[in-house]
Amino acid sequence: MRLIMKKNYPFNFTLFSTDRFFYYLFFFSFLANQTYAQVTIGSPNLNFTQICADTAYNTTVPFKVSFTFSPVSALNPGNQFIVEISDATGSFSTPTILVSSSAGAITSSPGNLNFAIPNTTAGEKYKIRVRSTSPAITSPESSSFLAYFLAQNSPFSINNFNASATYCAGGKYVLKIDNPGTGNNDSPMKYPSLTYKWYRDAKPLPLLVGTSPSLEVNQPGIYYVDTNYGSCVSSSYSNRVKVSEGVAGTTVIKSSKGNPFCLGEGFTTLSVDAGNKFQWYLNGNLIKDATAQTYDATIAGLYSCKVDFGGCTTDTSIDLKEFKFTSTINVARVSYLDKGQTQKIVTSTTAISPTYQWFLNDNLIIGASFATFNAITAGDYKVIITQNSSCYYTNEFTFALNESGPVLPPNSTDVVNIPNIISPNGDGINDFWIIPNNYLSGTDTEITVLSSSGKQVLKTNDYQNNWPENGFDFKNINPVFYYIIKTQDNKVKKGSITIIK
Repeated sequence: MRLIMKKNYPFNFTLFSTDRFFYYLFFFSFLANQTYAQVTIGSPNLNFTQICADTAYNTTVPFKVSFTFSPVSALNPGNQFIVEISDATGSFSTPTILVSSSAGAITSSPGNLNFAIPNTTAGEKYKIRVRSTSPAITSPESSSFLAYFLAQNSPFSINNFNASATYCAGGKYVLKIDNPGTGNNDSPMKYPSLTYKWYRDAKPLPLLVGTSPSLEVNQPGIYYVDTNYGSCVSSSYSNRVKVSEGVAGTTVIKSSKGNPFCLGEGFTTLSVDAGNKFQWYLNGNLIKDATAQTYDATIAGLYSCKVDFGGCTTDTSIDLKEFKFTSTINVARVSYLDKGQTQKIVTSTTAISPTYQWFLNDNLIIGASFATFNAITAGDYKVIITQNSSCYYTNEFTFALNESGPVLPPNSTDVVNIPNIISPNGDGINDFWIIPNNYLSGTDTEITVLSSSGKQVLKTNDYQNNWPENGFDFKNINPVFYYIIKTQDNKVKKGSITIIK
């Protein structure tokens, strides 16, 4: 009989196969992973109920989300927390990342992250969620909220800021958001993602009548448009336009600076009620390329505009007058000043509170600031009369004071009286009709000489003491002529001139 001896070991080892070893290794690894899967992230806590942010607010006043998570010890060292926003319907099928924490930056609960919204944000049902990267855990979704990025947040214009528009009976008028707008107008049309809400004033509340960048109107009323930012309160709204049903002949032309207008303040803008087509005329003549609703007038005249309302037309006009004042001066364009003589120059004007500037040879005469001036020096003078109140406007007169009169024919001398006999026989004595200097060239005096039969033989405002220039050929009868002298201030002298040998 064979004895089998059993060996006693101090420890109770259980021997197992290699397969069983890997089984237990997998089991313990599974338990370890189950420990990590225990990490949970709570629902995001938002510091807002809605978002209405323009560029400045979006970059300077951050939005904040906080979230709890546990256990803290279960986070891997390189973990990141990522805040995501859904699309405008609340779907996370293609979420947008708002902000990510740095790796390992958040290690205690609750975590906090600040963010700005994308410039394309516009909707009523956005949601936010938070997820971690290691381990990969996602929080529940937040409650839905409205959010709009106010890409354009200032007043803008429609209808080129014209406050009225007209359409024909049975027709329509198209109101449009101006693009790019006038002046500093920030048109929302520069932001393609924006949508709009058109309203017509009504009671008790305005009626929503359109959502496009333009609106076809076939009903009278006052219309305006707001940029569609949902319930957000913004400054993105238009001017109001009163739309009427057109009746031919009822439209009028308005002048932005009144009528008469002050040219010293620049042009005045003429405008008519809005129509589909326009053509402007001045004094019955077509103004080329003047086919807008407005026209900048720089001169006075009879302006008219043909307005096509789309099926019906009307013509309207305005007799535009320029505001002017009148002034006079008591001196001719050219006068004569003897040595030691003083010439008193007197002006008069209808200007309101006028001021005066006197010049000699283009140099301002210091101290000469009144309506009258005593000239003692020959030269070229100028006076500028200015109205500074009501309407800035000027009148200007230029005149010359010469030291002596015009050059006379060789046989002439300064005369005081108007002669009535001359002898143009070529002997150098009394060959020309010589009259006083104050009727000669430069005094703007009208000289007329008529024959005895009434035929006009001379008429001039620039007489040079040189008539008759070609002499006379006569035999026995001494011809008689008649003269009329009319001065600048309408004083008239008449007489006869007898021609002798």
